[in-house]
Amino acid sequence: MKVRHDANGVHIFDRRTGLNILLDECAVPTEEKDPAPRFVSMALTNACDLQCRFCYAPKHPARLDTRWVITWATELDKSGCVGLGFGGGEPSLHPDFLRICQEVSARTQMAVTFTTHGHRLTENMAKALSGCVHFLRVSMDGTGSTYEAIRNRSFSVLVDKLHLAREIAPFGVNYVVNAETIGHLDAAAAMAFELGAFELLLLPERPVGTNQGIDISTMEILLDWINRNGHYRLAISESPHLQGLPVAHPFSDEHSLIAYAHVDASGYLRTSSFSNEAVQIHSSVMAAVSELCAKTGGAL
Repeated sequence: MKVRHDANGVHIFDRRTGLNILLDECAVPTEEKDPAPRFVSMALTNACDLQCRFCYAPKHPARLDTRWVITWATELDKSGCVGLGFGGGEPSLHPDFLRICQEVSARTQMAVTFTTHGHRLTENMAKALSGCVHFLRVSMDGTGSTYEAIRNRSFSVLVDKLHLAREIAPFGVNYVVNAETIGHLDAAAAMAFELGAFELLLLPERPVGTNQGIDISTMEILLDWINRNGHYRLAISESPHLQGLPVAHPFSDEHSLIAYAHVDASGYLRTSSFSNEAVQIHSSVMAAVSELCAKTGGAL
C-alpha cells in the first residue's frame, strides 16, 4: 500500500486493485506533506508509426534516456507520487519500454500505466508486462471503416489487440470525439465494455494545426449522449475551451501542479502536456517541480 500525505489528509492507495482511501480528517503538518505531484505522465518518445490528423503530440524527434526515467521515477516515488503513466508518441516504440515498466514497478510503489494505439501489442509483450503494469489505455476512434480511415490500421486487428490488453492489466478505451466519430460512439462503447474495458475516456477533439477541434453541434450531441448513458463508466477529458462537461477537478485546496504534472520527451517538466510553461529537468525531477511551482505561482 502506498501512503501519501498532503493538504487534503492521508491518501492510501493500492496499485494492484486501484483502491483509493482518503482520510481527510487527518490534518497533515506542513513539514510532513509530500511535495511530488500525485500523478505524473511521461512521454517516453515522440515517435509514432501512425499519423492521426488530430494528434497534438510534438512531432520533432525526441526520446527520454532510460537511466533518467528510472532515476526520476524513484525520486518521485520517495516524494509521494502514487502513479506514473507512460505515453508519447507511441511508448512501445521506445527501445527500453519493457525494461522501463518492469524496473519502475519493481523499484517503486507507484502504479505503472501506459497509453497505446495497441497495434504493437504481442503475446510476448503481454506476458512481459503482466504484473508490472497496473492499468493501460488503448485508443479507439470510431469503429469499422471510420477507424481504419483515421488510423490506417485494421479495426478487426484492434479488437484482437484489446483481448491482449486484457491479459496485461485492467484497461480503458480512449475515444477522440469529433463530427467524424460521434456517430460511432454507441457501437464503440458497447464493444469496449463487452470486451472488458474498465472505463471509456472521452476526448473531445482539441484544435491542432488546421483542424478546428470539436464543433458546437457535436459537443451538444456528446453532452446528450453522456446524459443518456449513465450506466457506462465514463471519464471525460477537460479542455479549456469546452463548457458544460461534467468533469472532475483537483481538490479545492490543492494546486493543479501538485495533482498532476507532465514530462515531455525532451526532458521538460510541464503542468500538462498542453502547457507552454516548462522547466528543463537536469539531475533531479523534484528540483524541477520546485522551480516550476515558483514559475507558475504554485506552492509545494
